[in-house]
Amino acid sequence: VCSSDLVLGVLIVELLNSGIETAIDRFGGEWHPLSKRAKDLGSAAVLLALLLACAIWATALVHRFFT
Repeated sequence: VCSSDLVLGVLIVELLNSGIETAIDRFGGEWHPLSKRAKDLGSAAVLLALLLACAIWATALVHRFFT
């Protein structure tokens, strides 16, 4: 996996999260539990993408310098 692929993957997930948040803000200004859940799940997806990218980088660095 190329490092640019990892960065691109994180950016794609962030763009999707921004789209979800914008759509929710557009259609409802009042608080709703499903709106909160959708925003939380979008943020969780971004976090998981970042953690995956970090794990792949760490694995590559360990393989490069310690094996």
